[in-house]
Amino acid sequence: MSDCIFCRIVAGSLPSKKLYEDDGVIAFHDIRPIAPVHFLVVPKTHIASLSDCSTDHEALLGRMLTLGARLAREQGLHAGFRTMINTGKGGGQEVFHLHIHIFGGGTTLPKV
Repeated sequence: MSDCIFCRIVAGSLPSKKLYEDDGVIAFHDIRPIAPVHFLVVPKTHIASLSDCSTDHEALLGRMLTLGARLAREQGLHAGFRTMINTGKGGGQEVFHLHIHIFGGGTTLPKV
């Protein structure tokens, strides 16, 4: 989708501070971090939100979560981290392309 910011990042037409990329997912630092470490794990396929996922997406969702945990460790979040998926306008989603926020670090985590 040409108007989707994450699709444009996936396509390489918008820059990102990339942490990881493979055939199915990309991970990059959030441009408005709410913690010392804050990155996103995003599927390359456009899926508007978690509500749009089905059993066909189980492997992708599992891949995103396990990758997020691995990258969190690599980013130094050994004491723990928070994961967040905002779903739909009522759930605080601002970019309507499925993504997982991974954040932590510092002495306290922000309230969400």
